[in-house]
Amino acid sequence: MPARSLPTILVVDDEPHSVASMRMALEDDFAVLEARSADEAWRLMEEHWVQVVISDQRMPGRSGIELLTEIRDRWPETVRIIVTGYTETGDMIDAINEAGIYQFITKPWHPDQLLMAARNAARLFELARDHERMTLEMHYLSSTANAKLEDRRRLLQEGLGFDKILRGPNSSLNPVIALARQYASFDVPVLITGEAGTGKTDLARAMHYGSLRADRPFYELNCAGLGDDVLAAELFGIRKGAIPGVPATRIGLLQKADRGTLFLNGVDTLSPAMQMALLRLAREGAFQPVGGHETLSSGARLLVGAHRDLRDLVGDGAFRGDLYFALAVTELQLPPLRARPGDISRLAERFVHDAAARHGKPVRGISAAALEFLEHYDWPGNLPELANEVVRMLILAQGVTLGPELISRHILQSEPGDDGADRRAMDLGTMDGTLKDRVEMMEMRILRETMTRLKWNKSRAAGELGLSRVGLRAKLDRYGIEPHAAYAEEG
Repeated sequence: MPARSLPTILVVDDEPHSVASMRMALEDDFAVLEARSADEAWRLMEEHWVQVVISDQRMPGRSGIELLTEIRDRWPETVRIIVTGYTETGDMIDAINEAGIYQFITKPWHPDQLLMAARNAARLFELARDHERMTLEMHYLSSTANAKLEDRRRLLQEGLGFDKILRGPNSSLNPVIALARQYASFDVPVLITGEAGTGKTDLARAMHYGSLRADRPFYELNCAGLGDDVLAAELFGIRKGAIPGVPATRIGLLQKADRGTLFLNGVDTLSPAMQMALLRLAREGAFQPVGGHETLSSGARLLVGAHRDLRDLVGDGAFRGDLYFALAVTELQLPPLRARPGDISRLAERFVHDAAARHGKPVRGISAAALEFLEHYDWPGNLPELANEVVRMLILAQGVTLGPELISRHILQSEPGDDGADRRAMDLGTMDGTLKDRVEMMEMRILRETMTRLKWNKSRAAGELGLSRVGLRAKLDRYGIEPHAAYAEEG
């Protein structure tokens, strides 16, 4: 293939050997540009048509996050990937929110992992270009463009719509999805409530791509933890000179999402002043940029999410009643993960295969014994907690099948039950019964966790617990603890 037909990728790292390694991994599929600093990267961006940028996070001067944020503002169509040695979830979420990062890759990375991420990013760039071209054609070729647009909507609905929300045939989520499908086509506000981590953003995104606005942008903003100044700037935009250090006018999400959808999560945390501004927006579609005197209008559809019941907050005087009724024209209540035991195995398998692809680690799946433990835990952290547990198991796994010995101790020690495990399993203060009853309950849970973690090797378990093999066998018989069918007892 001629070199000029290859997509162009820019790799940015201040360490020469890292740049050389990335070039070796990518040069057969890409025209590779190299930069040793953020300033050099910016110059190359101005001189070349770059589809993908891969930047290291830690560099002298501007960091990778700062560079990719500036690239997003100047060249928003360029797909951005960051390479980092940090794996803290909070840091990654901050990076994604701040710079619009498509994917992050942790060090040390594998060449195949880097190449797969770059190929996917280049494909995403091409799909975005195709989408823009189809949107332009609609203005000039009415019938043909409308047909293409319908095809595009269908593809988006298949890839990002309700079918993307994984669940079983008897899931308690199914009635919620059925209602959401009906609400999606009507241009009215929708209030989505549920515990943190139950998938409110995914449901809002599915409603957008299931609506007639599917070809327009979808934006989401979590209001929790944001001060009024930051929230107003993000939503309404900033006029030039209104804030020190902001030299140019910056448009807000309400203008970016015009004729699209804006999902505001965490509205239960809004201050009285922001509630008043949101009420005006919900009623009139009107708002004022920070530092501006003109009134602007937005054609964005509002979907909102709340972790708490807004009706209770209205009763307590913490939330405006008129705003509640303006936002809750229709309402959806997402069940927590503990109310979806039949979905946990599907979700866990999806999470593990996604994580395996992301980290370049081969995996076959999760064993039946491990899934049984996961299904009987009640997941107070909901979907993020399950996803984190599965990633942890994948990291620790030595084979291609993830067994129960990899599961965290607090999950293994939780008491199984028909409605999920007791999340307070290790809190003796919450248990009922005599001291003897409570001690026996803890002993039973520790025995079950230890035997599972050590794959029912009685010699190792007896040694770890300070018991003889005869004593261990007596305790197992006393509590009726038996190995899962997947394990053959080891001598």
